[in-house]
Amino acid sequence: MTSSTILICTVGGSHQPIVTAIKANEADFVCFVCSGKDPGTGKAGSDTQILGIGNLIKANFTDEKPSLPNIPTQVGLTGEQFSVAICEPDNLDDVCNVCVKSVQELKAKFPGARFVADYTGGTKTMSAGLVLASMLVPGVELKLVTGDRIDLIKVRDDWQIATPATTRELRLSLEMQPFLQAWKRYAYTEAAMGLTHLLTVHGVQPHLNRARNLSQAYADWDAFAHQDALQRLQAYAPVLPPAFKSHIGLLQRLSNEQDAHKKQWARLFDLYRNAERRAAQGRYDDAVARIYRLIEWTAQWILERDLQIETGDIPADFDAAGVELTTNRDGKRQAGLYAAWGVVEKKTQGAASRFFKQQAEPLKNHVNARNHSILAHGFDPIDKTTWLNLYGWLNETFIPMLCEEGLQVQMKDKPPQLPDHYPESSP
Repeated sequence: MTSSTILICTVGGSHQPIVTAIKANEADFVCFVCSGKDPGTGKAGSDTQILGIGNLIKANFTDEKPSLPNIPTQVGLTGEQFSVAICEPDNLDDVCNVCVKSVQELKAKFPGARFVADYTGGTKTMSAGLVLASMLVPGVELKLVTGDRIDLIKVRDDWQIATPATTRELRLSLEMQPFLQAWKRYAYTEAAMGLTHLLTVHGVQPHLNRARNLSQAYADWDAFAHQDALQRLQAYAPVLPPAFKSHIGLLQRLSNEQDAHKKQWARLFDLYRNAERRAAQGRYDDAVARIYRLIEWTAQWILERDLQIETGDIPADFDAAGVELTTNRDGKRQAGLYAAWGVVEKKTQGAASRFFKQQAEPLKNHVNARNHSILAHGFDPIDKTTWLNLYGWLNETFIPMLCEEGLQVQMKDKPPQLPDHYPESSP
């Protein structure tokens, strides 16, 4: 039954919109969503317009007596051409669930058919429930019986026409929401991939394309591809809110800054923020691995800045008395994380030197915890408690030191965390 039209419609007190919808859509099968007998008053529901026997419907509201049979009889539907789904008319959850179940069952019964939902009849809640169901189940056209009005009560019966209800943008917005919600978890790559799929389904829509590109921009940033992120954000600069526009300046510093030491400091903080995002996702091993690199890189930056030495190739004539260095197979003297900080303490002055004098033992303990993790030399994953202990220590001792060292290169403000929400509106 590949060319059939299946109509799902809500039924209220007026029969004419339902008759109009069935005829206009040339429905081959109709699912009538109706109210049943009211449990409180015992009053009949709208299902009587479908299942009632004899003349039970008034041709006009002002008529004294009913003169028309039930709706299926009026439009010539046989018993095999319709079904009735009963719902609680003022319970939105129930109406929506009944409509979704009915559509899903009909789709299984009539594969390949055209599905139309007409929400003209019934209570406001019934109409809302059918509209929601049409949004939740793919492949359902939404229609409405309407026409010109001469008052605020109703459209005249002989003026009614079935017309499509425009839902393309609403459907697209609903489909986009789960991927935009991924921003709350800093899951920008997940968002970008999902939105890219929607582009293949819906074609290029400005709002969708913008969401996809901004998601990809922050996915690039999250993967340290700062130049790629910068190019994407710059393209949308005119429509970005102020807080997001400021990110362009941060990316310029991370990717294009001419002052190497300013750029290094910005990248150190970028790594710190990246670790926070991994922890927010519950990826504590990844977070700790980044913090280990942050601690090591900070010592390397200071030694390069103040002493012009690299920890991977320390000159033979450099006096590192009191610090145990290693020599690699090529004969180069090298300093690992802890040794590098020992050189910082003995050969530099300032916040970093004072930090290591005071925090050498706590630093060693935190490094050892990392060394025993599954991403280093051990077999056990880092748990939340271990991360929180490290994170608390970082914010109390390490980050203040890093900020103070930033002042030495005219870097005053800590870069903010990346956004956890999509910028829905432009300025």
